[in-house]
Amino acid sequence: MFSFCLFTSYHAQANLQVSSDKAPRIINIVNFIRQTDYRLENADSLLFDATEKQVALLKKYNFPGTFLLQYDALINPKYQQLLLEQLDKASEIGAWWEITQPHVEAAGITWRGKHSWVSTANIAFTTGYTPQEREKLVDVYMKNFKAIFGRYPKSVGSWYIDSHTLMYMYEKYHIVASSNCKDQVGTDGYTLWGGYWNQAYYPSKKNAYMPAQTAAGQIPVPIFRMLGSDPIYQYDTGVGTNGQSVITLEPVYKHAGMDKKWTAYFLESLVDQPCLAFGYAQAGQENSFTWDEMKDGLEMQFSLFDSLRKAGKIRIETLQTSGEWFKKEFPLTPATAVTALKDVQEAGNKSIWYNSRYYRTNLYWEENGFRIRDIHLFDEQMESPYLKTPGVGGQFLYFTLPLIDGFFWSTKRDRAGMCLMKIDEKGKREKIILKEPVVTAPKKGILRVNCLDQQGNEFTLIFNPDKIEVQCQPKIERFNWVMELQVPQERLDQLPFQSYSASKIGSEFRGFNYDILVVKGNVNKGDGSDFVFQLAPSANKVTINTNLRMR
Repeated sequence: MFSFCLFTSYHAQANLQVSSDKAPRIINIVNFIRQTDYRLENADSLLFDATEKQVALLKKYNFPGTFLLQYDALINPKYQQLLLEQLDKASEIGAWWEITQPHVEAAGITWRGKHSWVSTANIAFTTGYTPQEREKLVDVYMKNFKAIFGRYPKSVGSWYIDSHTLMYMYEKYHIVASSNCKDQVGTDGYTLWGGYWNQAYYPSKKNAYMPAQTAAGQIPVPIFRMLGSDPIYQYDTGVGTNGQSVITLEPVYKHAGMDKKWTAYFLESLVDQPCLAFGYAQAGQENSFTWDEMKDGLEMQFSLFDSLRKAGKIRIETLQTSGEWFKKEFPLTPATAVTALKDVQEAGNKSIWYNSRYYRTNLYWEENGFRIRDIHLFDEQMESPYLKTPGVGGQFLYFTLPLIDGFFWSTKRDRAGMCLMKIDEKGKREKIILKEPVVTAPKKGILRVNCLDQQGNEFTLIFNPDKIEVQCQPKIERFNWVMELQVPQERLDQLPFQSYSASKIGSEFRGFNYDILVVKGNVNKGDGSDFVFQLAPSANKVTINTNLRMR
């Protein structure tokens, strides 16, 4: 049985001070069902067996779960019978939005794949089809789903669903929740990078990966981020390359979701650390991995979930329930946080994520270092290249607007990021190393991080939904500090910055123009050899406005 002493020991060893809060911690157990997989022998039998065992495990623990049916599984009488007869009434049946040959042909469209299901991005996802074809695919799926289950699905998940399709599903069939893949680079033929990190957001009508800032500009269907990324290590995995490996809650990964120590570390971050509006994780597994691969990890995780649920620390609910709760609680995308202050690898690393409808950011501590590893800005006016036109090829790319990109702007040897720097009277620069963070949530939507540096100067980083504030209370006299963006020479040609003034950096990314506004402090342009730019404080304070709509 799971012991809460494991969580307590993680917390005590880190010698941390964090605020407690009553925000709900929610787990959705979501299993995606395919009918077949050309990569496996006896695929149809193995995939059905995995789903059957997943249903039985849910019943053993009396957990509500969400099963999302791909079209080929939807029309299979065996899956219909299994879910209708064996699935508990508290569970949910919804749609999994990967496109298959029977789905395409039922919609009167020509199938382009080598097999009846393929993972190729321009075939398996709606971004590879015209808007009119996307609507046909929705209509034929919904017609069959209602004929079988007597209603339309409330939840539709996928690695990615475009905004045209989502809006059509909402307006015509009234879905209440969706889900998409965690951030990743190059995995399975598509890159999602810079988005709302974990939890859930309302997407822009022009771009389903981009959080909207206004009610008028959003699709009123929350998208929950899937798979449960490692808040410390997933970001940098594969840095300096064009692809990432996977460090997630998925129970098939030996050094992540299959490992009890890693899972306890992940759940400690979810359950016991500040999260602001709510904490969230998606558990479960697609049936293509087969029961033998997922069994040990899934059974271990369910035992931990059971203990946490009995202790009142988590809510286990369906994706539909979470979507309905989200819409009731939040008319606009809320600010949330993911806080990981204990390192499962015991290397002294820490990570804090903050999200709002305007931006995301990540603070990252190493044993002898600190940097802001990531800031991406959100603008609902940035239109997806796949909104109106089908994409081609096997690689699809979904981005937001970078201010700091610690993955793409880094190399295997040197990391990009915003560092705090001390500058002495002779102009010599020295990195400021922040010590143990104290994390609090003083007001709704605001996360506050207090740290001392190696000389006892106190730094406070305050994350508001529409601005970032960094301030210092110096302990030593004539203490001169700046925030400094450092990027390896090999990556300078990737930067979006086009022009500089004392309070603004004009930027352009993938044809979209945006400004970075410094409303407290001053911008100092560098030549790239030592730094790209500095943000120099005014009265020991720097404030970055992240509300791009005010430019």
